[in-house]
Amino acid sequence: MNRASIKLWAAVHKWTSLVCTIFLLMLCITGLPLIFHDEIDHLTETQPVFGMPGIGSSSTSAGLLSLDDMVARALANRPGEVPLYMAFDNDQPSMTITTGPRPDSPGAEMTIQSFDRSTGKLIGKAAESDGGVMHVLLKLHTDMFLGLPGMLFLGAMGVAFVAALVSGVVLYAPFMRKLDFGTLRTRRSARTKWLDYHNLLGIVGLAWMLVVGLTGVINAFAVPIEQLWKADELASMTRAYAGREPLDPSRYGSLDTAMAAARAKLPDNNPQFIAFPGGTFSSNHHYAVFFQGDTPLTERLLTPALIDAETGRFTDARQMPWYYQALSLSRPLHFGDYGGLPLKLLWAALTLFTVHVLGTGLYLWLAKSRTTAPAGARPASPVAEPAE
Repeated sequence: MNRASIKLWAAVHKWTSLVCTIFLLMLCITGLPLIFHDEIDHLTETQPVFGMPGIGSSSTSAGLLSLDDMVARALANRPGEVPLYMAFDNDQPSMTITTGPRPDSPGAEMTIQSFDRSTGKLIGKAAESDGGVMHVLLKLHTDMFLGLPGMLFLGAMGVAFVAALVSGVVLYAPFMRKLDFGTLRTRRSARTKWLDYHNLLGIVGLAWMLVVGLTGVINAFAVPIEQLWKADELASMTRAYAGREPLDPSRYGSLDTAMAAARAKLPDNNPQFIAFPGGTFSSNHHYAVFFQGDTPLTERLLTPALIDAETGRFTDARQMPWYYQALSLSRPLHFGDYGGLPLKLLWAALTLFTVHVLGTGLYLWLAKSRTTAPAGARPASPVAEPAE
C-alpha cells in the first residue's frame, strides 16, 4: 500500500476503535459471567429434586402430567391472568409457564413459574423483571436498560468493532513487515512493549473476535428480525384468519389436543416452547408450537407449527426463513454455550484477550496523544505502528 492508503486505513482504524472501545469493554465485562450463567445459577440456587429425574418435560413419557393440567395449576397461582408461554426442558421434567394480565402483556408484567411436570409441584416463581444480578448483567449486555434503542446502538458499536478489526488486519502487514510473527520487544519502551502485545493478541484472537462481533450485531437486531418474521411468514401462514377478532382466552381449547396435532406433523422433533395467542411469536388465534431438531445443530433451528387454539386443528408449519435461522445460530456462537464447559472456558479466555486488546489500544492512543508528533511523522494508530 502507498502512504495515502495507509493513512486512510489508519484513520478508519483509529476512529472506529475509539468510538466503540468503552462500550466493548462494558460488553466484555458483563459478557464474561454470562458465559457461565448456567454454572452460576447451579451454585447459587437450590436445585429441585424431580419426581422422574432424567425424563424431559418435552417427552411423551407416561407419568408426566397433561399440559392442560399444568396450565390450570399455573393459572390457579395467578388468578385473573392468562397463559402466554410454556417452555420445556429436554433433560429434566422441569418446565416454565409464563402468565400475564393480557395476551399481549409486556415483559415487565409477566410472571414465570417453574414446575416439575412429573409431580405438578411448583419449584420456582419470579417476575420477568426480578432476575437478580444475572438479569441486570444481561440487560446491560443486550440493551443497557434502554430497550430497542439500546439494542440498536450496541449493534452499531458492533459494526464499528468489526470495521476496526478489518482495518487492523489491513494495517498489520505493512506495520509489522520488519518483525517476525510473535515478536515481543520487551526491552524497548513500555509503549513499544504494549504495542507488540496488542498486535499479537489482536491477530491471534482475530477470528474469534470477528465471530463474536458479527453475531453480536445480529443479536442486536433480534426485535426487528422477529417483527419481520411476524409481518411476513406468520402473516402468510395465518392469512385465512385475517380480519377476525382476536380469540378470547375463555375460548382456548385443549393444549394437549393441539400438541398432538403438532407432533403428528413434525414427528421427529422436540417441542421447545409454546406461544399462546396474542403474543409476539403467535397470531391472535393460534397455539404456536416451536419444535427443535434432535442434533447439536438442528436443535438451534426452530420450526413453528400453528394449531387453531379453539378447534385444535393444524393450520400450517414452516421452517424459519434464512434471516431468523441466522439469528438462531448466532446466539449460541455469541455466548459459546453449545459445547459444554471446555468451550465456555475457551470463550472466557478469548474474552480476556479482547479486554487486553481494547485496553492496550486505548493506552496506546492516550500515550500517543500526549506527545507532539514531528512534521512528516507516520500516522497514529491505536493498534499498530510500523516496526522500528
